[in-house]
Amino acid sequence: MAAPELDQTEPEGIEGVRMTWLNWPRSKVEASKCVIPIAASIQPIRPHVDLQILPYAPLRCKTCSAVLNSFCRVDFAGLIWICPFCFQRNQFPHYYSSISQTNVPAELYPNFPSVEYSIQNPQDFNPAAAPSPIFLFVLDTCMIEEELEFAKSALKRAIGMLPENAMVGFVSYGTQVQVHELGFSEMSKVYVFRGSKDITKDQVLEQLGLAVPGNRRAGPGMQKSGGGPSPVAGAGPNTGLLDELVTDQWPIAPGNRALRCTGVALSVATGLLGASTTGTGARIILLVGGPCTEGPGSIVSKDLSDPVRSHKDLDKDAAPFFKKAVHFYDELGKQLVSQGHVLDVFASALDQVGIAEMKIAIEKTGGLVVLAESFGHSVFKDSFKRIFEVGEQSLGLAFNGTLEINCSKDIKVQGIIGPCTSLEKKGPAVANTVIGQGNTTAWKMCGLDKSTCLTVFFDVSSSEKSDPAGSSQLYVQFLTSYQNSDGQMRLRVTTVTRSWVAGSEDLVQGFDQEVAAVVMSRLASYKMEMEEGFDATRWLDRNLIRLCSKFGEYRKDDHASFTLNPCFSLFPQFMFNLRRSQFVQVFNNSPDETAYFRILLNRESISNAVVMIQPSLISYAFSSLPAPALLDVQSIAPDRILLLDSYFSVVIFHGMSIAQWRNMGCQNQPEHEGFAMLLQAPQEDAQLIIRDRFPVPRLVVCDQHGSQARFLLAKLNPSSTYNTAQETMQTGSDVIFTDDVSLQVFIDHLQRLAVEAS
Repeated sequence: MAAPELDQTEPEGIEGVRMTWLNWPRSKVEASKCVIPIAASIQPIRPHVDLQILPYAPLRCKTCSAVLNSFCRVDFAGLIWICPFCFQRNQFPHYYSSISQTNVPAELYPNFPSVEYSIQNPQDFNPAAAPSPIFLFVLDTCMIEEELEFAKSALKRAIGMLPENAMVGFVSYGTQVQVHELGFSEMSKVYVFRGSKDITKDQVLEQLGLAVPGNRRAGPGMQKSGGGPSPVAGAGPNTGLLDELVTDQWPIAPGNRALRCTGVALSVATGLLGASTTGTGARIILLVGGPCTEGPGSIVSKDLSDPVRSHKDLDKDAAPFFKKAVHFYDELGKQLVSQGHVLDVFASALDQVGIAEMKIAIEKTGGLVVLAESFGHSVFKDSFKRIFEVGEQSLGLAFNGTLEINCSKDIKVQGIIGPCTSLEKKGPAVANTVIGQGNTTAWKMCGLDKSTCLTVFFDVSSSEKSDPAGSSQLYVQFLTSYQNSDGQMRLRVTTVTRSWVAGSEDLVQGFDQEVAAVVMSRLASYKMEMEEGFDATRWLDRNLIRLCSKFGEYRKDDHASFTLNPCFSLFPQFMFNLRRSQFVQVFNNSPDETAYFRILLNRESISNAVVMIQPSLISYAFSSLPAPALLDVQSIAPDRILLLDSYFSVVIFHGMSIAQWRNMGCQNQPEHEGFAMLLQAPQEDAQLIIRDRFPVPRLVVCDQHGSQARFLLAKLNPSSTYNTAQETMQTGSDVIFTDDVSLQVFIDHLQRLAVEAS
């Protein structure tokens, strides 16, 4: 277990693990009555100051391959350790002969369930000899000149920030695909591929002259960023490659879209990376400015009169390109996973670009995705820069990760929702039911970073109420091997224990409301994509009623007597906001936006995901310090500033009086210094939020009754609507024009239905 002082500040502690239920029901029947699935949220390589880095190889159990950990029973006299998973007795090797009760190795420290092994000996590790990470940039040129200039400017800055040992590749595309040879400074050399034809990896390698067996040299477009010419550094005719690049010159017929072959460009890029050494960390970084209309992966026809598919089209099966494009990106994702490479997508366009179709490849490879309106917008520019930053601001990008899970007897793994791919590793811990990436106890993560979070779903297989001879504790071990940003191979081992319990009282005390809300949101989003005609709102309501009926306290048929244990008190509110969120309500969002929101929901930490579901609101006023405010329309006041963080956007909302005083310039007068400070405080707090977030959120500064006030009003509980406008006018608050029920009405209905359901 994590040390108590760690738990107070960070719910994850050193484990990086949070579970829906701290204590687990003993039998399968009891587990089904819990309503909320037994699931764990794990951040595989979450940084922690107290993490022990061990410069030697881990000891593994000879039966189940679990790694030595602090929950093993140790016979110091006989130098034997007993595995808590399979109870196998294992002999310590001779170099552990000096251990004793007062001299234990780091992996047996009782308060540190996570340790990390450096696979290479740090003394022997040579950074210069480490595999060079590859960054292959793929740039769409089918856009207006201004947008292309913004994209080129971002690329120049990014390449200048790359580490000395990085390899750089460059592919541009429009109607055709151009692979740029970066090894020649005297003249430009470009390989051109037809954009209308599906190209295999072998064809790519053959055309680039890399198909000779055993030839593993860096291919065209692969250039060390630190030495010799690169796309944007040094002197000579070829160093201005990006400067020479112009918008796609292929003629566009009137009434037609640009011919853009995004799918073929990614096929070529994937094939090109296939020539690199196996195990080398590589990222394809796609900058795309519009929909694919040419070749495989197309999402819409060339005719401008045909709109890009909407949610309604997908529901009616009226999107002729969708299934074919999804299949194409699924196959592309499989190829990237087999190579161990990552697909990142930076999409900047006013129209859709196909994120909904690409989602499967992005998630399988653990790629990053950013959706913005323009390559000149801060959402794109600042997010793109964050990938290449080092130090505190670094994302901690890592490559070639694998996750393995070991469990106690009677626990089985149903699967994982998050950025990974099943490795189809069978074993006794594989459950019959599958959720997400299942049928395995091992997963591939081509790309991961310090905030990557996975949701693991477990099943209790025991049919007996209790096992008198069995242990009261259960154990789960997460083994994450990965290549860090320096090229070192690491193995993070996290072993956690929880208690088997029989009564519901112990269950209640161990309920984590935040994790439960995030798990239900990820599961609802997954079911909406996988199950045809799935009604997420109804499913969430049914489960919430069952939960309240099971764990609430009330007299039969008396809903006024209903009370909910404090351990569950916030959960109905989370579900109320989830029902109204962009994860469940797809109206007013495009399929691309919905896919983007869900990719981030599935990969971010619990604390970030909770903000996506239920935004945080802070109030600033003359008479008080900044303080959390209710996410309610009643929190709006003329003399108050509100700061809303909904993860994807940060809104600074000025009350009517504040806005008037600001417009009059009161903040510039010496006697109103306090007002100037009041205006400044939310700006500074907003910058703190933006600085630590990826993707960088959109900053919206608006006034009460202004057009952009909708960014705030859409997230607030509609306790005052046009039906109660008369009462609201007297308080100076605002009204929301909606027929949605308020939180209070929702809770009243919930209490009545929960009591009746019993």
